[in-house]
Amino acid sequence: MNIRAKLFIFIPILVLLLNVVAFVIFQNGKIVQDSYNIMMERVLQYKQISNETSENLLFLNSYILNHDDKSYDEFIQHKEQLIELWLQLSKEEDGEFKDIQMKNYHQMVTSFLDFETAVIDSLKRDDFESYLSKYEDAERVAEFIKEDGQLMVDRELSYYQPIYNDIINYSEKINKLGIALFIVTTLLSIVFAFWMSQSISIPISRLVDKAKQISKGNLDIETEDVTKTNDEIGILGKAFHQMLKDLKHYISQHIQALENNRIVKELELKALQSQINPHFLFNTLNIISQLAYIEGAEKTSDLTVTTSNLIRYNLRKLDQPVTLKDEVEHIKEYFMIQKARFQDRVSYEYDIEERVLDQIIPSLTLQPILENAFVHGIEEKEQGGRITISMKEVDSIIQIQLSDNGNGMDENIRYKLLNFLTEEHSTSLSPTKSSTGLGTINVFKRLHLFYGEETKIEIESQPGIGTSVIFKLPKLQQMSIS
Repeated sequence: MNIRAKLFIFIPILVLLLNVVAFVIFQNGKIVQDSYNIMMERVLQYKQISNETSENLLFLNSYILNHDDKSYDEFIQHKEQLIELWLQLSKEEDGEFKDIQMKNYHQMVTSFLDFETAVIDSLKRDDFESYLSKYEDAERVAEFIKEDGQLMVDRELSYYQPIYNDIINYSEKINKLGIALFIVTTLLSIVFAFWMSQSISIPISRLVDKAKQISKGNLDIETEDVTKTNDEIGILGKAFHQMLKDLKHYISQHIQALENNRIVKELELKALQSQINPHFLFNTLNIISQLAYIEGAEKTSDLTVTTSNLIRYNLRKLDQPVTLKDEVEHIKEYFMIQKARFQDRVSYEYDIEERVLDQIIPSLTLQPILENAFVHGIEEKEQGGRITISMKEVDSIIQIQLSDNGNGMDENIRYKLLNFLTEEHSTSLSPTKSSTGLGTINVFKRLHLFYGEETKIEIESQPGIGTSVIFKLPKLQQMSIS
C-alpha cells in the first residue's frame, strides 16, 4: 500500500471516529436539555396560572371597590392572560394526564373564570348579595387552584424524576463512551502517526546512510534492505539500488576502456617506431651518391649531415612530445633533402607566428603529411610545385595548415581519412610503399590520443587544384602527454 492510500484510508477513519464522539456527546446534551426544558415549562405554566389567578382576584377586588375603567381594563387584561395560559396548558396536555386530578384542575380554572364573569354581571345589575356570593366562590376556587397547582407541580416533578434519572444515567454512559472513544482515537492517532513516521523516516534514513557511504567512494554496500516496501519509498529504494548497480557497471566499463586505451597507445607507439619506410632512406642515399659523383665534397657533406639529422629525429622515441619549433626545424631539413631531389620544381612558403612555437605536439606529426604531399601531389608535377606551411593562434586554438597545389584527392578518400577512428577505414588506407610508413591515418590517431576529443582535423581538397590539411589543437605548453 502506498503512502497516499494510507493517508486516504486512516485519516478519514480517525476524523470519522472523532466526529462520532462529538455527535454522541452533543446529542446526549441536547436530549437532557430538551427534557429539562419541557419539565420546567410545565412547572412554570402551573406557577403562572396560580399567579394570574391571584392577580385576577386582586384587580377584580379593585374594580369592585372603585368601579373605574382603569381597574376594569387591568382586570380584563389579566383575565385574558389567564385564559391564554389555560388554553395553552390544555393544548399541551391533550392526550396526557387524562385522569380525575387533571380534569378537576381544568374544571377549577373554568369555574374560577365563570365566577369572575358572574361577579361582573352581578355588579352591572347592582345585585349586591349575588356578586358577594360569587366573589367568595371565586376566592375559594382560587385557593383550590393554588393548592392544586402546587400538587400538579409536585406531580410533574414526580413524573419526570425517573425519566430524568434515566437520562442522567444514559448521559453518564454516553459520556463514558465518549471518553473511551476519545482515548481510543487518541491512541489510534498516536499509533498511526508513529507507524507512518517510521515507515517513511527509517527507509529514508537508510537511503541517506547509503548515499553518504557512496559519496565516500564505498560502492560495495548492500541496498536490498531499502527495496522491501511497496510504497513510494520502496520505489525510490529500488531506483537507488538499480542506479548503484548501473554505476558499478559503468565504472567497470570505463576502467576496462581506459585499460584498453592504454594498451592500444602502447601498441600503436611501438608499431609507429618500427614503421620507418626504407624506400625514403634509399632515395636519399641515392641522391647523395649522385651528388658526390657530380660535385665536390662540400655539398655532399652538407647533405649527408642533413640526412643524418633527419634519420636521428625519425628514430627518436615517438612517445615523447616535442615543440612546434622542433617540428619546424625538422621539416626544414626534410625540405633541404627534397630540394636536392626536386631542384626548382618545388617552392616552400612559411607563415608562422612566433608565439605558437612553444606548442606541444607529438613528434613526427608534420613530416608524414608533407611526405604525402610530395608523393601524391607534387612528385608528378614538372614545375610550379608549391608547399605552404601556416601556423597561427586563433581564439586560444593553435591552427596548423599544410597545403600543396598537387593533384588533390577525391571525396571518397577525403571522407575515409576524416573518419580515421573507424577500423575498416584505418585498414583500407594502409601506408603505401612510397611513404615513410607513418601515414596520414597514424598521424590523425596520434593527435587524437594526445589531445583527446578537443582535436579538430579538416581536409580541404579538389582534384587538380591541391590539398590542405588543417589541425585545430587546444593550446598546450606543458611537456606531458594528456
